[in-house]
Amino acid sequence: MNQKQRIFFWSITAALGGFLFGFDTAVISGVEQSLQSLWQLDVWEHGLTVSIALIGTVIGSMLGGIPAQQLGRKKTLFWIAVLYLISSIGTALAVNWEMFLIFRFLGGLGVGASSVAAPMYITEISPAKSRGRLVALFQFNIVLGILVAYLSNYLLAEFMTNESWRWMLGVQAFPSIIFLVAVLNIPESPRWLLLAKGQTTQAREVLQLIDPETAEETFIAIQKHVDQPQTTKLFSGSYSTPIMLAVLFAVFNQVSGINAIIYYAPRIFEMTGLGKNSALLSSTGVGVVNLVFTMISLNLIDRYGRKTLMKIGSVGLIITLALVARAFYAQDFSGLTVPLLLFVYIAFFAFSQGAVIWVFISEIFPNEVRASGQALGSFTHWIMAAIITFTFPYLAERFGGGNTFLFFTIMMVLQLLFVLRLMPETKGTSLEQIERTFISH
Repeated sequence: MNQKQRIFFWSITAALGGFLFGFDTAVISGVEQSLQSLWQLDVWEHGLTVSIALIGTVIGSMLGGIPAQQLGRKKTLFWIAVLYLISSIGTALAVNWEMFLIFRFLGGLGVGASSVAAPMYITEISPAKSRGRLVALFQFNIVLGILVAYLSNYLLAEFMTNESWRWMLGVQAFPSIIFLVAVLNIPESPRWLLLAKGQTTQAREVLQLIDPETAEETFIAIQKHVDQPQTTKLFSGSYSTPIMLAVLFAVFNQVSGINAIIYYAPRIFEMTGLGKNSALLSSTGVGVVNLVFTMISLNLIDRYGRKTLMKIGSVGLIITLALVARAFYAQDFSGLTVPLLLFVYIAFFAFSQGAVIWVFISEIFPNEVRASGQALGSFTHWIMAAIITFTFPYLAERFGGGNTFLFFTIMMVLQLLFVLRLMPETKGTSLEQIERTFISH
């Protein structure tokens, strides 16, 4: 295995956490109605059944930085794989509602923790010149996992008529086992080895495997951290700039309306007058567009930079959301205008925010607080996702589609200002160099 193949294998292994994250999030859509009738769930219980994993995700993202810092990135990824495996088998074999909730919650913890540990691990083992593309593999795998879950649900519903929901949930055990075995064959992050454990020989060896030409230079740059007095408290004041950037970036990611549109795509398409079958077909189209444009972004992020992608994406999101808002105000739902606009919206989102978020947040924090910084960014993302997802049906009904989409439009105008005025470019720069640009020690 040459150097490039080796790093790609390590990165795709960590990114498998993203695949399981996407699969776990989307698989519930195929089973929630079966579960509601099986256990005679009332409205509240049904809502909890669908959202319990999201609650686990919020908690997992909030606490995910602790094992990443204490046990290391590799061991954390291993235990995340174990959580996914236990969750998939446990939910598939659940004999009652309470048992199902417990195992589904464990899967949510895995999702939250993987959104902290996986991008951080890939960031720390990637050469600067290809870091964006490799970290964006995590987002690509999330989107792929969502699509595979939809496809898997569809096929299993066709062929497994008797208790097909158990198979839909249980099939996740197979990628979980692959993830678990693959994680055993990757090295620990050299930055964690050196800064948390002081293991200079092992750190040097991994840096040599990553890039022999820059290994010594990178080693010296990381070593400077060990020699300088550091504060490992995220909210000490030294890290106010990366905190502000990570929190704003995560908030803007969600106030674009992305989760509202992905979770409620069929409902939105029905609001515009499409029949139920066309609406469901259109939501599958959303998944395909998401995947294709994530792939395009993955190939451009290191060439043109994070900021350029965000500028293009922000402008595209403003235009598409404004036109959707206009269609709702004018009640102009003739033809396929709104569905097409939403497909274009998804394309712009996947090209910019979707791919850039995990890359950018994992790059901007210094080595000594990267675990807690990544956890903060991830937690902000998930708590905002929960708020938007829970409030969208109420807001759309209370204020109408026009006002709701106008709100998302205004938020994207603010995002464009954020990108132009505050967002630094991080492409092709070493993690230690990024740190020097805006951290005061």
